[in-house]
Amino acid sequence: MRAPIGHFDTAVPAPDCLDELTAPVADAVRHWQGSVPADRIVYVDTDPEWADTAVFVEHYGRELLERSANCVVVAGKRGGETTLAACVVLSTTRVDVNGVVRRQLGARKASFAAMDMATGETGMEYGGITPVGLPADWPVLVDAAVVDLPYVLVGSGRRRGKLLVPGKAFAELPGAVVLEGLGVA
Repeated sequence: MRAPIGHFDTAVPAPDCLDELTAPVADAVRHWQGSVPADRIVYVDTDPEWADTAVFVEHYGRELLERSANCVVVAGKRGGETTLAACVVLSTTRVDVNGVVRRQLGARKASFAAMDMATGETGMEYGGITPVGLPADWPVLVDAAVVDLPYVLVGSGRRRGKLLVPGKAFAELPGAVVLEGLGVA
């Protein structure tokens, strides 16, 4: 199969390579629901040594810079309560943690979650966290620009490999909330 974006040696429908995914991501693909069929989610094998964005796009396709998204875990705090959430923004932007995220979570303070908390709560590797397969009770805040793209490159749950996901599928993830201005330049 040829990848819908980028230049990858290996591209396989995600349901056909569940062993390449972390348990929560494989489980989410296995039980996928929504208007986008699971086989439209594509797993591409990538070298973890080329994970840095500049090196990655040089090797796999410069057009990926504008079609890649980052998924970061944030912690919103209010009155001793902590709410974990995921934020998905284009890789050319940064998450508006102290504005959009804080207001959406109704938090007094919001910040990026510590690495051990993010990996422990998601069951995914740091640098590979993806919105596919997150805990069902988490809000998944998605920038509207991500949803507008035909395909978006995101993590696969591991440092090795990525997922190519139709943009509109992000709006159908459990807990998804599409927000304008979540990603800022």
